[in-house]
Amino acid sequence: MSARYGLDRAIARVAPVLIVALVAAVPLLTDDRYLFKVLTFVGLNVIVVTGLALLFGYAGQISLGHAAFFGIGAYSVGYLTATRALPWLAAVAIGVALASVVGLLLSLPMLRLKGHYLAMATLAFSEILGVFFVEASAITGGNDGLRGIPFPSVGPFKIATPGASYLLVWGVAIIVVVLASNLVRTRPGRALRAVHGTELGAQACGIDTGRLRVQVFTLSAGLAGLAGALYAGVVGFVSPTTFSLEFSVLLVAMVVLGGTGSITGPVVACVALTLLPYIDALVPGLPRDAVAFLQDWEADISGIVMIGVLLFAPGGVAGMLRRSRRAGDAS
Repeated sequence: MSARYGLDRAIARVAPVLIVALVAAVPLLTDDRYLFKVLTFVGLNVIVVTGLALLFGYAGQISLGHAAFFGIGAYSVGYLTATRALPWLAAVAIGVALASVVGLLLSLPMLRLKGHYLAMATLAFSEILGVFFVEASAITGGNDGLRGIPFPSVGPFKIATPGASYLLVWGVAIIVVVLASNLVRTRPGRALRAVHGTELGAQACGIDTGRLRVQVFTLSAGLAGLAGALYAGVVGFVSPTTFSLEFSVLLVAMVVLGGTGSITGPVVACVALTLLPYIDALVPGLPRDAVAFLQDWEADISGIVMIGVLLFAPGGVAGMLRRSRRAGDAS
């Protein structure tokens, strides 16, 4: 058992270094603009899913409104940099702060909601924001979207190439994942696990569950806003169709598939499900019919996977791995 524990610790220490090295090596191995674009989208989703993993996987709160927070960050940066000529870093800070404040205000009246009631409330919020993104055409550009968003820049340095955008997004994503992984090992992280396990027990231990839920919801909304802010800069165009219910459901499917009580599991599931529509470019030689099926039925596949996990593996991939480790230790 001690040998296995030592191996797990070694893997936990080496894996982050290998991941960082792999991310940094991609620009040295290829200059494919399309590949950089795909991997940049993966990094953006990783940021959102990390926040959602804290909210759902640890605090036990489900949200179908994270596409709206993503949109708040994206439109904030797009409007402030393209229309108001605000520096990119300042616009990002405002976008993240605005998404966090909206998340805070939204979480306060939802303290008493749980389960599907909370999901329906966040769904309604997402639909309201979707209408706002279309109707507030003076700010958002309406159905035509917001164009002419400048590239990210820090002082004289402009991040204008696909490779540089990829490194920017993944640099932020790695920092977010590392900070979230450290957070769940601290006292607030243990409090989140307690709330997810049994709210009454957590309250009996002196944990202010209401305040904790507000804090984690605000943090999760802010991370979604951060991803949206990066999206606006690296893509240069923001459209209401990006922030749909389908996107929110896909994010929840990633967390459910990855498993509760884990950051690594949802991140791995996020990478897999984000790459699914681009599988023809990443795995050459696949039959055209198979590729078309996967792309046309992407949302349905995600839904079926989520239902299957809920029925047969409620803890997701991370839960299955934990059970296999316990079985191995017992034997």
